[in-house]
Parts: sequence; C-alpha cells; structure tokens
Amino acid sequence: MHTHFTLLPDEVEITAIRAQGAGGQNVNKVSNAVHLRFDIAASSLPEAIRERLLALGDQRISKDGVVVIKAQAFRSLEKNRAEALRRLHDLIASVAVLPKKRRPTQPTRSSVKKRLEGKTRRATVKAGRGKIVE
Repeated sequence: MHTHFTLLPDEVEITAIRAQGAGGQNVNKVSNAVHLRFDIAASSLPEAIRERLLALGDQRISKDGVVVIKAQAFRSLEKNRAEALRRLHDLIASVAVLPKKRRPTQPTRSSVKKRLEGKTRRATVKAGRGKIVE
C-alpha cells in the first residue's frame, strides 16, 4: 500500500542564508545556502503520515514538530533549494509507506537441532581448555 501525498508550496518556508565553510570571498557575500522549515502539524499531509513523522526520532525534526533542513552543497541557490525539497520529500516518503506486519514464525526442527549441536560442540571445545587436574 503506497500513500500519495502532495506538499503545498505555501506550507514550506524557504530562506536563503549564507553558506558555511570554504568558498573564498564568494561565501561571504552571496546567500546561496537554503534553510527549509516545514511545520508538520499545520500541514495538509494525511493524519497517519503526520503521526508517523512526529513519532520519528529524526534529528531534523524539532520538539515542536517542525522539520528543519539546511542545504548548502551547491554554489547555486536553485540547486540548494531543489536539494532541500528533495530531502524533505524523501523524509516524508520514508514514513508514507506502512511497514509490513511481522508474522511470527517457529524455527524449524532441523534449525533447532543444528543450533543445539553447535552449542554442544562449542561447550566441549571450551571444556577441553581448562586446567588439567591430576
């Protein structure tokens, strides 16, 4: 089951900021990095996706349920904006698909037997390592 979702442009707040790190004079005068903020609670995402997003222990999600993504890999503002939106989309897509329910199974008789034989073999090897008592 794949849940489709759409992000409305007015729900995503994108701010241009100055990038950190190397880049010479360019890094000091051009605001090419992007700071993306997305309020999960106020979004139009389906309720189930919103709950799973808020329950996610991701460091990009603040305590008040706001996703904060900083993109500064590229020198172009447009590329950084696209990268930030892609990362937000990937984050939401990761919780959009419901994980399969685990069906508990019993180990096969042969696998139990094999495991116990291995334990017995290991025990005899270890028992043989003790000090020799005369």
